[in-house]
Amino acid sequence: MNIAFHTLGCKVNQFETQALEILLSQKNHTVTDDLSTADVIVVNTCTVTSVSDQKSRRIIRHFAKTYPNAKIAVCGCLSQLNPESIREIPGVALVSGTSDKHTFADKIDALSSVNTESFTPDKPLSRRSFEQLPAGGLHGHTRAMLKIEDGCCNFCSYCIIPYSRGSVRSMPMADILAECKKISVQAYREVVITGIEISSYGRDLSPRASLEDAVAMLCSEFPSIRFRLGSIEPRTITETFCEKLKSFTNLCPHFHLSMQSGCDETLARMNRKYDTERFFESISLLRRYFENCAITTDMIVGFPGETEDEFSKTLDFIEKCAFSSMHIFPYSKRNGTPAAKMPDQITKAEKSSRAKRASEIAKALSENYLKEQLGRTLSVLFEEVCDGFWSGHAMNYSRIYVKSEENLKNKTLDVYVTSLFRDGLCGEIVS
Repeated sequence: MNIAFHTLGCKVNQFETQALEILLSQKNHTVTDDLSTADVIVVNTCTVTSVSDQKSRRIIRHFAKTYPNAKIAVCGCLSQLNPESIREIPGVALVSGTSDKHTFADKIDALSSVNTESFTPDKPLSRRSFEQLPAGGLHGHTRAMLKIEDGCCNFCSYCIIPYSRGSVRSMPMADILAECKKISVQAYREVVITGIEISSYGRDLSPRASLEDAVAMLCSEFPSIRFRLGSIEPRTITETFCEKLKSFTNLCPHFHLSMQSGCDETLARMNRKYDTERFFESISLLRRYFENCAITTDMIVGFPGETEDEFSKTLDFIEKCAFSSMHIFPYSKRNGTPAAKMPDQITKAEKSSRAKRASEIAKALSENYLKEQLGRTLSVLFEEVCDGFWSGHAMNYSRIYVKSEENLKNKTLDVYVTSLFRDGLCGEIVS
């Protein structure tokens, strides 16, 4: 069968989609980007907000209507928490959740001979073992992903994910090593280390391990691959973390610290496990140990009860932190979370206004960081070409463009940065 995939949400969903691509390719099916030729369309859903729920259901309905000859198979966080809302959509042939991708692949394989299949999602909070899936990259991509952890025990007041993913489960160190060996014989030059909450990696293992243990092992064993960390919590960044990893030149100096707010009162209502002092300590440590590192973050504006004074504190804090890039989201109520029932919900208009104000500061901070790269020579992994310019990402995740008629896809080259350009920088390849 020809099988197409559509992924919504986070890098973990992207990883699990590529794992399904591998599993189904091993069953002699063909992965296609052309949905019009697909016999099966797999949709990997997201449920992080109510808007995500609506988007997931809308795209499923669209595929079912537009491609009536294709069978729709659905997995992911929304179908885990609310499978009936997916089953009721006409055209859906198979519904799964966030676990047991091997069985899901088997049931997709069986769709060639049956019209529909049933697959009852399990209870995430009862999960105790890590489901190992084949690491690799999405169809046509130049970087691979390696999922080393699943689940989260933080229970932030706005987040439903612990209820769809369960508690922390970690891949044993030996298995991480084995999976990366498989990646190393392929053409990938970069591996993204991902998970639902990788800062908690190893807490469930015996003997216990830590994220820095896993990263140090990978960087040491595979010096020709560059490793990039997914989103991490500020508590991860300690002197021990920095001392252990500072000498690895193949660890990308790009750290995405999940902030959400720059006001202590708001952070407390969010049930985050740090305050602004601890967050800034993490940033200071990273900048002391990792030269020219990029520090990026997520931020929620308009959280219930966020006053103008609290929001102003957050704006002051993000300027102090000088992030190289930010993802800014208006708070979106998610039914089933404590925050959805909190008083003093902020109006949509006010959330939009605050998002715009924060975005203006974030844009200026990003431009400042890009200007700091002028005159530097950066190692760039090239990914795609557009209008005669090849583009890729430096180790600090700055997007770099060069003018070249050569095929640079999946090549890692040094580039001397000369100017700001489009959404990043332009430069010249150093011969």
